[in-house]
Amino acid sequence: MPTKSGPTFQQIMSDLKARKFSPIYILMGDESYYIDKISDYIAENVLRPEERDFNQTVVYGADTTAMKIVDQAHQFPMMAEKQVIIVKEAQAIRSLDPLEKYLKNPVKSTILVWCYKNGKIDARKKVISLAQASGVVFESKKLRDYQLPAFIVDYLKSRKATIDQKSAQMIAEHVGADLNRLTSELDKVLISLPEGDRRVTPVIVEREIGVSKDFNSFELRDAIVQKNVFKANQIIKYFDTNPKAGSIYSFLPMLFNFFQNLMIVYYSPQNRTDSDIAKALELRTPWGARDYVTGKRNYTARKTMDIISKIREVDAKSKGIENPDTSAGDLMKELIFFILH
Repeated sequence: MPTKSGPTFQQIMSDLKARKFSPIYILMGDESYYIDKISDYIAENVLRPEERDFNQTVVYGADTTAMKIVDQAHQFPMMAEKQVIIVKEAQAIRSLDPLEKYLKNPVKSTILVWCYKNGKIDARKKVISLAQASGVVFESKKLRDYQLPAFIVDYLKSRKATIDQKSAQMIAEHVGADLNRLTSELDKVLISLPEGDRRVTPVIVEREIGVSKDFNSFELRDAIVQKNVFKANQIIKYFDTNPKAGSIYSFLPMLFNFFQNLMIVYYSPQNRTDSDIAKALELRTPWGARDYVTGKRNYTARKTMDIISKIREVDAKSKGIENPDTSAGDLMKELIFFILH
């Protein structure tokens, strides 16, 4: 994801598709997915295939220097409007002084793509301000867990498919925040969809990705919201014997988010209707407020506060704080018992 002052991934891609190119792209950050998407698009679309032999170069940071790259950037394209230089693993290049000097007057016919992964260049360095002045600086951040379902919805929508909330949550929890792996799994699901029905359902997720449609973190959250003790205990037992299906680490953030939001609802002056709650929690639609209406029926404000404290305690214990020997499975059972009783 981008820095505050920089363009978004969508804005960069929109400009590229409109063939609005910049002389420099500094792509940096911990999420390689967006960096690869931008650099791959440039590599595949700026030049025609017959122009690439003499005008497109891919180098790796460990095998070159900034001086060598800048020397090449000063060259002019052969029988083409642009030359493209893509520097992969640019974090291996130590001195950026030659790049800084180059960016004071970059060659307009050169598109230089600087792919700096697993970290970022210090924003205070002059090379960043110079790159911002003449081109694009983009910081690709890891998505947080709560952002994954929306990413899944948007990814599938862009490929003319739809997915319900439960299915998106199931995939997000099972696959996690590695976007390269996540999109690979989504592509696998897309291939399985028939032409006449492009809907992704829990049954399809279970079949194609291997996560149970009945025993997963989403269903556990639902059971807790409904205060369905029997169903919650069934899922916990399933997790106990199938650790890959769900663990304390996957559902703790989800539970914390629900009860924290429920506390916000209690303190909101207007909290009677679905629309009131949706507005208080800044939800996209009133539909998402229904769980909190149910939550208010099943958990008092005092109990909600106690649950939030208990979740924090269990989270600390799961990380080994003041917990010499209680297993993650036992902590999970302890927390669910506390919530439901």
